[in-house]
Amino acid sequence: MPDMEKEVQEQTTAETEETAEKEMDMEAASPDENQSDVKEEAEPEENAEAEGTAEEPETEGEGLKADGKKLFGKKDKKKDKAQEKIEELEDKVKRQLAEFENFRNRSEKEKTAMFETGAKSVIEKILPVIDNFERGLMAVPEDEKESPFVDGMNKIYKQMVTELEAIGVKPIEAVGLEFDPNLHNAVMQVESEEYESGVVAQELQKGYTYHDLVVRHSMVAVVQ
Repeated sequence: MPDMEKEVQEQTTAETEETAEKEMDMEAASPDENQSDVKEEAEPEENAEAEGTAEEPETEGEGLKADGKKLFGKKDKKKDKAQEKIEELEDKVKRQLAEFENFRNRSEKEKTAMFETGAKSVIEKILPVIDNFERGLMAVPEDEKESPFVDGMNKIYKQMVTELEAIGVKPIEAVGLEFDPNLHNAVMQVESEEYESGVVAQELQKGYTYHDLVVRHSMVAVVQ
């Protein structure tokens, strides 16, 4: 009996080991098969992905190209509008600067003209005083011209004339020159052997200019 149990036990152990070896072989074989199946299933997907990858750049490229054109077109339009706006503002600024420059020049001319008009008005009021000084000094007898009073009046007269010349007031030359209606005012005609016809022979009242502007015309007699 003991021998039979021993044999049964050995036989059971051998069968168990054989079954375990078969299971191990099956497990070892199944990953390769599964892996091959996975590879076989993966290959079509990889091929599809490869094909999709090969095809997608063209589609995406075309899309990008089309979108790029639209995008660049929008940017160009925006850039053109911005450039036009800049040019418009620059032109506006240039026009305003030109207008301001013209306004400043015009203001300077108007201010100068107003100043000259005011100065002319003052000079016109001073000239009769100069005339009276000249008449008074010319009427002084020869024996009194060296008197202190006459000498004082003469110095005042010369000082006034000097100050007028300093501000631009000058007497108009007349005697011996051809009559000029812009400078002379002919009040009479005379005969003269010294001067030709149309020449100023006498100066009845002295004329003056202020910065080339006639303040008062010379009152003259012209040879007929």
